[in-house]
Amino acid sequence: MPTLPWSEPRTPPPETATLVMASRLEVRSLRHVPGFLAASLVLWRQARGAPGAVGVGLRAWPLRRTFWTVSAWEDEAAIRAYAGTEPHRSTMRRKRAVMRESDFVFWNVPAGDLPVSWEEVERRIAAHREQGGTSARSDAAA
Repeated sequence: MPTLPWSEPRTPPPETATLVMASRLEVRSLRHVPGFLAASLVLWRQARGAPGAVGVGLRAWPLRRTFWTVSAWEDEAAIRAYAGTEPHRSTMRRKRAVMRESDFVFWNVPAGDLPVSWEEVERRIAAHREQGGTSARSDAAA
């Protein structure tokens, strides 16, 4: 299971509010895994350098065709700017065709509580799925 550990390009004061975004992305077939992994690494690097990024992590389960991301941002505007910037924008447009399913969950965390553990990411996404969620924002403690 390849994992790129939490990387903090910026360290705001501990009491600073950050917006965490976690995702679970599953591709349709094992043949899509290498290309999706390569694209994920490019986007991980982009996120590390994006304005407003506080921290990023990536975990891949290639044999399960599943990729997990977690990132923390200064605010929602920073996430939207990153998502709308190349190469993220066109990469995600291209990769939609190979996606089986995806989940996105958002919540607020003080910077002093970062990094978010993979267990917490899994817990929040599982709770989101149990509630029948799709790509939605959840500020409530799940």
